[in-house]
Amino acid sequence: MGPISPVASPKPEVGVVSVSEAVQIADENDLILAILSLDGDPPVLRLFQEKDYKKHKYEQQKKKRTQQKRSVAKRMGLKELKMGYNIDIHDYSVRLKAARKFLKAGDKVKIMVNLKGRENLYKKQAIELLRRFQNDVGEMATEESKNFQERNIYLVLVPNKIAIQKEQDELNKKDTAIEDSDQSDDQPEESEPVPAQPEESKETETEVSANFQLDIL
Repeated sequence: MGPISPVASPKPEVGVVSVSEAVQIADENDLILAILSLDGDPPVLRLFQEKDYKKHKYEQQKKKRTQQKRSVAKRMGLKELKMGYNIDIHDYSVRLKAARKFLKAGDKVKIMVNLKGRENLYKKQAIELLRRFQNDVGEMATEESKNFQERNIYLVLVPNKIAIQKEQDELNKKDTAIEDSDQSDDQPEESEPVPAQPEESKETETEVSANFQLDIL
C-alpha cells in the first residue's frame, strides 16, 4: 500500500504519510489506528484514543443496523388499494382478495379511502370500512400505521409471517388428504382367484415344457 492521506485524529490532521509512519505515530502516542475509507486516493485512516474508538465503533455498528433495516423495508414492497366509503360488495371482495395475495407474497398493503368535498361528512363510515377490511384480512396481517385525521385516510398492514405459514401448512395438509383419498379410489378391485387346473393338465404342461427345454439343449 502506498501513502495514506490524511491520517485524521481528534487533533489536527497529520497529512499524507506512509503506512509505516502511520503505525509508528500510533505506537508512539498509544493511539488506535483505524480505517475510515479505502475508497479514497490515498485511503483515509484515523488515530483514536481508546474511549473515542469505542464510541466510533458503536456509531458505525448503529449506522450499519439502520442501513440493514432500510434495506429490508425497501425489499418489502408497498401495495396500495383504494376504496370509496360506499364501495359495493363485489369491488370490496376484489380488493380483499388482492390484499390477501399481496400479504402472502410478503408485501405491505396500504388501504386508502379518499374523501372528496362533502364526502368528508362520511369519515366515520370510511373509518368503519377500513376497520372492517382489517378484520376480514384477519390474523395474516398486523397494523403498522394509520391516519384517520386527513381527508385521505389510510391503514397500512404488514404480513404476519407466522399466521401465513400456519394457514399454508393447513392447506397443504388438506391437499395431501385429498390426494390420498383419490389414490385410494383409483385402486382396482381385487380379481377373483383363478381356479386350479386339473392335475392332468399340469402333467401335460410339465411334459411339454420339459421336452421343449430338452430340444433347446
